[in-house]
Amino acid sequence: MPAYLEKRSLRYLLYGLMGLTFLVLSVLTFYNWVFGLIGLIALFFPYYYIFEVDRKQRKEVEDYIATLSYRVKKVGEEALMEMPIGIMLINDDYFIEWANPFLASSFDEDTLIGRSLYDVADVLIPLIKQEVETENIMLHDRKFRVIHKRDERLLYFFDVTEQSEIEKMYHDERTVIAIIFLDNYDELTQGMDDQMRSSLNSLVTSILNHWATENGVFLKRVSSERFIGVFNEHILNQLEKGKFTILDEVRETTAKQNVPLTLSIGVGAGVTSLPELGTLAQSSLDLALGRGGDQVAIKQPNGKVKFFGGKTNPMEKRTRVRARVISHALKELIIESDKVIVMGHKNPDMDAVGAAIGIQKVAQMNQREGFIVMNFHEIDTGVKRLMDETKNNEKLFTRFITPEQALEIATEDTLLVVVDTHKPSLVIEARLLTKIDKVVVIDHHRRGEEFIENPLLVYMEPYASSTAELVTELLEYQPKRLKIEMLEATALLAGIIVDTKSFTLRTGSRTFDAASYLRAQGADTVLVQKFLKEDVDTYVKKAKLIESVEFFREGIAIAKGKDHDIFNQVLIAQAADTLLTMDGVQAAFVVSKRNDQVIGISARSLGGVNVQLIMESLDGGGHLTNAATQLTNMTMDEAEQKLKTAISDYFEGGKKE
Repeated sequence: MPAYLEKRSLRYLLYGLMGLTFLVLSVLTFYNWVFGLIGLIALFFPYYYIFEVDRKQRKEVEDYIATLSYRVKKVGEEALMEMPIGIMLINDDYFIEWANPFLASSFDEDTLIGRSLYDVADVLIPLIKQEVETENIMLHDRKFRVIHKRDERLLYFFDVTEQSEIEKMYHDERTVIAIIFLDNYDELTQGMDDQMRSSLNSLVTSILNHWATENGVFLKRVSSERFIGVFNEHILNQLEKGKFTILDEVRETTAKQNVPLTLSIGVGAGVTSLPELGTLAQSSLDLALGRGGDQVAIKQPNGKVKFFGGKTNPMEKRTRVRARVISHALKELIIESDKVIVMGHKNPDMDAVGAAIGIQKVAQMNQREGFIVMNFHEIDTGVKRLMDETKNNEKLFTRFITPEQALEIATEDTLLVVVDTHKPSLVIEARLLTKIDKVVVIDHHRRGEEFIENPLLVYMEPYASSTAELVTELLEYQPKRLKIEMLEATALLAGIIVDTKSFTLRTGSRTFDAASYLRAQGADTVLVQKFLKEDVDTYVKKAKLIESVEFFREGIAIAKGKDHDIFNQVLIAQAADTLLTMDGVQAAFVVSKRNDQVIGISARSLGGVNVQLIMESLDGGGHLTNAATQLTNMTMDEAEQKLKTAISDYFEGGKKE
């Protein structure tokens, strides 16, 4: 085409020259008609030749354009009919007005015209109704990326099955690193002779090697209590489906040998960088150990964590070395501070208040002022009785301050000690966490994903019965400048008694040691009973909750309050405790509205059911036998259904976050 245009321009130039020549010949003819006539005749032949050539080329161009238009139209029709892209036109009633053959063949149909989407591909209906522009869907074992043109009521289908399979293959082949730790190896092997220790090592190594070979895991022992495992994400998915049965196998096999050993596994996955995988694996292991061990933690780059196992109560440690070290470290931090502020969780129970009183005493023993943050509008009956009793002890009562007062007196040299919780969302005054840089966390709950940022010192022991027990042990190693007063010792003992249900649940030898120490310091058991007495109105309300109980499945009791009834969290928890004492109840769940219109769920078990995992799936937490959660923006029936779904998932294989 450009060559033709160049020739055409040349011809126009020739036409111009011939026109000028014709004008000159016309003038010449006026003076000499013979020469003029000969010149005109000579000029006619080249002019005629150029005209014919131009006419032929014009016709060729017209024919070319006509042919090209036909070909373009034909290619367009063939593209619609033959290209491996599905095209569908629908009407407002979701009937197919037209679809190309490729799409029909993908649906194993001769034609789709006139068919309803409800019959052919009902998965497309939500996409069209929600006016989604692009979405991947499965149709007849093929994966398509569907593009919806709403104004034209047009759908494009791009087959991305192979692409999805390649992506899946890529994800499946990514490397995973696991750190396997023998939780209580040191404690168990203390005092063992070489033969027994060698026998235990052989047993554990044999179990783990068999598991690794069976699942395609490369396993290497790097120390007496630590292994490294390397595998891929496909194997990890298979292990997740099997709920990491290696935990049960090691625990049950070693228990038969009278050496009940447990495993903790930290897994790093989801990234390609090996150093980052190692960091994730170690962080996961720390989290698993912080929750008491005997479980698997899988930490992903987005911060989410999956947990498996955790079926048993944490093994109690046999050494007090850690308590002594923590007590000394706490003493140094207190001495370096101008004052100590102690804060528990919202709606504090006897354990939180007792532990706070104990830490305030630690501050006094180190000649520093201690203050306890308390919201007097959010305390239960037992804590209220304790507060009434402290009014008779002015020196102790003046140590209790409001959150606003705490914010006023806090300085850059103040030490904040958080007791009985490690979650920022649960503390009485979250603003203190941002105002005070030096923070210590003392808690007995299993560690969750949410955690106070950058604490100077963390003392979390899930094996302990209560935070009051931990604080009591810390008190034993503090300077003996001051004697623990009767009311302080009684508050700590009350915290232990409440959390152990009078020494019946989560009670180890260290629990009795702590109680014995407090009793020796003058703790009044009669006063404890006075704090824990139940009034008639509370008993009646609790009975009202319990009478609604039903068995969801064998051993699982669920009680639900009525929509118009409101109960506080303490009463809900007490109702769950009472249900657990009933014959045939292995786990109890109580669902009720709270004063703040939030729906609260308290869960209790005897140890056979891990209520912590069930509550964690509902964004709650706690212990294996004692947990809770709070739900918002839903009805009581919806909350009950959500709880039942979580229980079913737990028993049917969904034990993960």
